[in-house]
Amino acid sequence: MGFLIDLVQQYGLIAVFLNVLIEQAGAPVPAYPVMLIAGAFLDSGHYQPHHLILAIVAASLIADLCWYEAGRRYGDRVLKTICRISISPDSCVRQTESIYARWGASSLLVAKFIPGFASVATALAGVVGTSRTQFIIFDALGAALWGGSAIGLGYLFRDAVNDVLAVLERLGQIGVVFALIAFGLFLAMKWWQRSRLFKQLRMARISPEELAGLIQSGRTPVVLDVRSEESRRRTGYIPLSKPVNQETLDADLNGVDRDAEIVVYCTCPNEVSAARVAKLLMQRGFVRVRPLSGGLDAWVAEGFSVSS
Repeated sequence: MGFLIDLVQQYGLIAVFLNVLIEQAGAPVPAYPVMLIAGAFLDSGHYQPHHLILAIVAASLIADLCWYEAGRRYGDRVLKTICRISISPDSCVRQTESIYARWGASSLLVAKFIPGFASVATALAGVVGTSRTQFIIFDALGAALWGGSAIGLGYLFRDAVNDVLAVLERLGQIGVVFALIAFGLFLAMKWWQRSRLFKQLRMARISPEELAGLIQSGRTPVVLDVRSEESRRRTGYIPLSKPVNQETLDADLNGVDRDAEIVVYCTCPNEVSAARVAKLLMQRGFVRVRPLSGGLDAWVAEGFSVSS
């Protein structure tokens, strides 16, 4: 542990740069603790605060520009990939789209402070066509605020940070093992939450072919689109589908019969958002509710039309 502390003290810029780069690239390796420690070691004289900020901004821009360019080139496929590999799929695209639609590129100023928001927001900026110059400016400022807060807190509470590190140093190899166990438990908890979420949202689905058959036979169900308005505008929607929002669900479904057949769809992995809304509808007394298996992607893949 003493060797690791000496490494951070002497090579803090490199350690912070690599940690931020890896985290912003999408790996679940928190960079905030390392930035705090680097801030606590400012008095060592091995680096200056502005050098740390520059390292954080540079690492963030490298990773974030990759997501941005991927969003510009591949569109919504990038967002789906992020959600597919995310350990927090429930906080993925819709919330980010809502925030970004309201605040635009300026939301990047606080993106890194919001769990699950940063990587989606950077890719979304490319998807919706935010200019590269505007993206770089706001993303760099956001990275500077994020990194500056960690460095400032580390320096302000440097005595407490150093006390904790001293305890870990005295523990030696046990301290390293303790840190690795803590990190392993963090990842295990996130994966458990993910598995628990998918288990809770298990229910019968309706296939695109079944839905198309109902529509063609004249028995069109109530079709609900739980995606954001930005997604509907960008990728289209199933004809006659009605947009709904979890926060205004009761108002959106005013007048819909409790016995009506309802189909809910989204574009997220495992139909997480659609299944969540379906569960809420069942709790409100709607008894014939099913998410669309595969969501809008499966509907389009089967050759069925979408409106725009």
